[in-house]
Amino acid sequence: MPRAETAGVEATPRTRLRWWTELPLILLVYACYSAGRLLARGDVSHAVDHGLAILDIEKALYLNAEHPLNRLFTREPWLGVPADFWYASLHYLVTPALLVWIFRSRTVRYRAARTWLMTSTFIGLIGFTLLPTCPPRLLAESHGFVDTMAQYSSYGWWGGEASAPRGMGGMTNQYAAMPSLHVGWALWCGVMLWRYGGTRLTKVAAVAYPLITTIVVMGTANHYFLDAVAGAAVMGVGLLLTPYVLRTADRVRARFGPEVAPVATAGTASGGTVAKGARDSARGTVTVASDDASSSIVSGGCQTSAGERIPRQRESRFGSGAEPSASPQDAGDGAPTPAR
Repeated sequence: MPRAETAGVEATPRTRLRWWTELPLILLVYACYSAGRLLARGDVSHAVDHGLAILDIEKALYLNAEHPLNRLFTREPWLGVPADFWYASLHYLVTPALLVWIFRSRTVRYRAARTWLMTSTFIGLIGFTLLPTCPPRLLAESHGFVDTMAQYSSYGWWGGEASAPRGMGGMTNQYAAMPSLHVGWALWCGVMLWRYGGTRLTKVAAVAYPLITTIVVMGTANHYFLDAVAGAAVMGVGLLLTPYVLRTADRVRARFGPEVAPVATAGTASGGTVAKGARDSARGTVTVASDDASSSIVSGGCQTSAGERIPRQRESRFGSGAEPSASPQDAGDGAPTPAR
């Protein structure tokens, strides 16, 4: 049966991703994230009301683990100081490092992984805008929370206002607690480590990193437990939307980008498949696959057989009007045996 695909034409591969195009894109997304947090400050009174509402819901559902964790981190510096470093630093280090690792070692998977992370980040920005939320550390002292980053600020590079560097606390939105993208990004890192790590250590890290991050954001009084749940939900929605975002990007690229020209391959026959020219050229032969096994190879309307280099080679040896015998003895050693 002849194959339906067009012989002799194959599509060129997708354009390879380059770091000098990926890095500006990632920096642009992070700039949008930072600007969105800065612009979506919201009204402080509404942010406090939202924080208290979340705290009331957690108490009603017995999910308020923030208080015991915060008291533990406040009382034990050997836990509180590393937790503050974890919260202030690792999302700046681990997430980009994993992006670079996937880009270099799992290139085929990189585009989907990067799109998932960026899509979820933009969804988080929508949450910051629509629901400004006061974190536990900024509630009144009567609610029993202590800002561990302010308490241990002398140990780290951050200031007392936020996890931003000293003197830059006013340049960030401290009421962007819902959802917790610290937890969302840590979950993304865990999934990447679990899927592509390949060792037992990476699988342990895949589970430990988002779990410890969730404990840290609550123990440092930067997020509620429901903030962490919302961060995981945002990543789930981003994962579901990633195929649609990729298809939309492909349509835009196909519409406005350069056209992909087909590449013709040599050595094809009408209705046949592509010749194995690269392998056969080394042997000085050309192999052509034919769909009809009974058809003969013709050249100038003259049929050739084994042992002949040009058509009518045998007739030229007998002169004009002479015909060779049909018997194998007269035909010579190179003639094919008659069909039985």
